[in-house]
Amino acid sequence: MKIAVAGTGYVGLVTGACLAEKGHNVVCVDIDEKKVEKMKAGFSPIYEEGLEEIMQKNYKEGRIDYTTDYESAYKNSDVIFIAVGTPERSDGSANLDYIKKVAIQISKSIEKDTLIVIKSTVPIGTNGKIEEYIRRNLNKNIHIELASNPEFLAQGTAVHDTLNASRIVIGVESEWAEGIMKEIYSPFEIPMIITDRNSAEMIKYASNDFLALKISYMNDIANLCEIVGANVEDVAKGMSYDDRIGSKFLRAGIGYGGSCFPKDTKALHWLSAQNGYELKTVRAAIEVNEQQKLKLVRAAAEKIESFEGMKVAILGLTFKPGTDDLRESPAIPNIEYLLDRGADIYAFDPVGVENAKKLFGDKIVYTKTAKEALKDAELCLIITEWNEIKELTVEDFKENMSKCIVYDGRNCYLPEKMEKAGIEYHSIGR
Repeated sequence: MKIAVAGTGYVGLVTGACLAEKGHNVVCVDIDEKKVEKMKAGFSPIYEEGLEEIMQKNYKEGRIDYTTDYESAYKNSDVIFIAVGTPERSDGSANLDYIKKVAIQISKSIEKDTLIVIKSTVPIGTNGKIEEYIRRNLNKNIHIELASNPEFLAQGTAVHDTLNASRIVIGVESEWAEGIMKEIYSPFEIPMIITDRNSAEMIKYASNDFLALKISYMNDIANLCEIVGANVEDVAKGMSYDDRIGSKFLRAGIGYGGSCFPKDTKALHWLSAQNGYELKTVRAAIEVNEQQKLKLVRAAAEKIESFEGMKVAILGLTFKPGTDDLRESPAIPNIEYLLDRGADIYAFDPVGVENAKKLFGDKIVYTKTAKEALKDAELCLIITEWNEIKELTVEDFKENMSKCIVYDGRNCYLPEKMEKAGIEYHSIGR
């Protein structure tokens, strides 16, 4: 099947590459000529394990291409996936401007019956509104429909998550659209949930927000564990044996980040408020997460009189391992807090430095290794649990730091071992 994908961010590029991997003919559309040329050369603009390999393989075999010529791409496609960003507005609502822009381009370009699939995360009811929007701007006597097909990939494992998804959610309003979507996904051999468009849109938000709830709940429990003298890791292990709860998303830390959970919780909370209903649990998750992000530096500030002129090592910049994405990373507010108070920041991250430079420029020093960041540091904050950070030994801290004060936001080390070595070690919920 001939498929066009609008947008080559995490969702669009991974979707396009994986559809090509399953035998479809795919063209990915982006407005950035340099980005398109980079992808044609076989290089991924994002760090994602396994992505470049399938991009190169399918480009060589002629199943995927990249272009800025949206007219040709949309005109020659049977199905168009919209996978552009829906960034958060200042009030928490989702910004649909990019989707509307693509919708106009589609209405001007298509010349035959076309199924348009919204892959982007959008508020409930968006598919219907965009369908009417396209029809109003369509000056040809052709049939178009919209289908909802939300993604459930996680950054860092996006290719695997797409090719081996737990389910494929499809929201349609006709047998015609349902048939096309089933044909697209038949090579995946993954369970399909066929429902109406509004329900498909809600499944995406409800799923992401539930996971965010679990994370914030465990962080809340961890904070209480510190007060009453319990160990949150033992608590999580005891909870995990209950099949009704499960073992995933029970790790305490310094909050969730990335492009999904922060945006999606705020968007659903905003949508409920617009409809006269308050999602109190989602609001609580948002509040807990915002407070949790600064837990480490605020705890350090209670013991350290001044950060002025202090060398601080920041280990990990991205919001999670396996990605170069810093969006909503706890590293950002922690670094800003320390810079405002005169600290000298030395930061290490295996892949996130280039994106960090876009935010902080030369305000901080970027090191090539974790040990280099620790050299002569008086304080260390651990933000991201990269293997390169978890593999540091007690001796690495002792030999490199001038003062061994470590605040660990990801519980990478055993408190007993660190304290036995004379390191002042603080973690989450232990």
